[in-house]
Amino acid sequence: MIEILLVDDHALVRTAIEHFLNTSGGCRVVAVAGSGEEALELMSSVSPQVVLMDVNMPGMGGVEACKRLLKRYPHAKIIVLSVHDDGPLPQQLLQMGVHGYLSKSCPATEMLTGIQMVHQGKRYLSADVASKIAFSVMPGETAPFERLSQREMEIVMLILQGATITDMSQVLMLSPKTVNTYRYRVYDKLGVKNDVELTRLALKYRLLSDVVSPPD
Repeated sequence: MIEILLVDDHALVRTAIEHFLNTSGGCRVVAVAGSGEEALELMSSVSPQVVLMDVNMPGMGGVEACKRLLKRYPHAKIIVLSVHDDGPLPQQLLQMGVHGYLSKSCPATEMLTGIQMVHQGKRYLSADVASKIAFSVMPGETAPFERLSQREMEIVMLILQGATITDMSQVLMLSPKTVNTYRYRVYDKLGVKNDVELTRLALKYRLLSDVVSPPD
C-alpha cells in the first residue's frame, strides 16, 4: 500500500482525489493538507511514501513548499499536480528534484501510473506535459511525438522508464496483447524499430534527458 500525503488548497479537489486514491486499490491517503505550510508540518509525523502537491496555492505556494521539503527531506518523493502543462515550470521543478509532474487534465488512471512509478524510485511526466516539452524544443520543425495519442504517449513514457510489458499491463490495466499493439503502433508512427531507437529519438527531442532515467 502506497501511503500518500495529499496537498491542495481546494477542499472539493482534495476530497475527490482522496476518494479516488483510497478506492482504487494499492494507495492510501494518510494525511491531507490545504497549504504548503501545513504540508511541512505534517511531513515528519505521517512520513508518506509519496507527496502529491498542488503547485498553485496561496501563502507559501507549491513550488516553495517543494523546495523546502526537498531541503529538509532530500529523499522525499514528490509529484506536482498543476493546471500548467507547458512553459518552464515542469522542467524547473524536475531539476529541483521532484519525481513527477502531472497535469490536472490527465486521466485519473494516469495519476495512478505516475504514483506507482514514482514510488518505485523513477520519475514520471504525464503524457500531455511530456508531449509539450518534446514539441517545444525544435522551433519550426514538427516533432514526431505529435503524431501520438494520449494513450500512446503513456506507453512511450513507460518504455523510457524501462517498464516491461507486464509492468505496463498492470499500471495501465490493459492486457499484454493490447499493450503490445500500442507499442508497435508507436514504433510505426515514430518510424523506429525497437526501444533503443525510440530512446535515441526521445533524447533528440529532449523527452528523455533530465526528465526520466533511460532504460537499462
